[in-house]
Amino acid sequence: MVIPIDPKTAKPGAIIKVEDAYNMYFTPDGSSAIVVAEALKRLEFRDPHTMQLQYNIPTPDCTGVNHADFSADGTFAIFTCEFGGGKLAKIDLMQRKVTGYLKLAKPNDPAPHNMPQDIRSSPDGSVFFVADMEADGVHIIDSASFKLIGFIPTGRGAHGLYPSRDGKKLYVTNRGTHMGETKPKGMGSISVIDFATRKVETNWPIPGGGSPDMGNVSADGKYLWVSGRFDKCVYAIDTTTGAVKTIPVGTEPHGLTVWPQPGRYSLGHTGVFR
Repeated sequence: MVIPIDPKTAKPGAIIKVEDAYNMYFTPDGSSAIVVAEALKRLEFRDPHTMQLQYNIPTPDCTGVNHADFSADGTFAIFTCEFGGGKLAKIDLMQRKVTGYLKLAKPNDPAPHNMPQDIRSSPDGSVFFVADMEADGVHIIDSASFKLIGFIPTGRGAHGLYPSRDGKKLYVTNRGTHMGETKPKGMGSISVIDFATRKVETNWPIPGGGSPDMGNVSADGKYLWVSGRFDKCVYAIDTTTGAVKTIPVGTEPHGLTVWPQPGRYSLGHTGVFR
């Protein structure tokens, strides 16, 4: 199901029944909401106001269709395939179909095991960055050719990707665990990638261990807020010093958004705007 939330009052609206809803995005032109039906291997394009189904795009070779981002011109999207060996699916939004898959692999890995998670376009739209929770780093994908052109090691369980407000840095949440590991106080950290050099410039470990997962950068850019998946907490991380404040919450916090977010339009997910 999908539940609309009034951002001014935080009150839920009427439940909208859908068969499977793992993530949700909006096309850059505002014409459709995209319900990511992970278990059904399809993307459901729906009216963004009524949620009436417009059409489906099957993703038969994308097991665990998951996170997404869009090209700079809005003509295509790249979705990560979480399971099945680690792939990306390229979706042509004009032709309404999958136009290709890309198998991921870490360099010089004799037995690759990949599990792509979050994906973000670079500020200039030339490449996509893909966090890989099993490869412990970030793949670099050329936007024009849809080819793998690099890999940046970050930390165990690379999961979320969040650009800084000035568009110069990319914050990577390293959850500290691989799939199936649910222990608290893991090797959690935040890696800071410089967009220009495509290198990690610093790494901020969570004091005492942790599990930074998903979140948002604050509107003023001063804090990165992320959930602590297996540590029953939320982290507020100073983006200048890397200092961490911890706020206790309930069991297994996953998604987190900071509201409002600056930008002209929403792309969905955890408060992704452009």
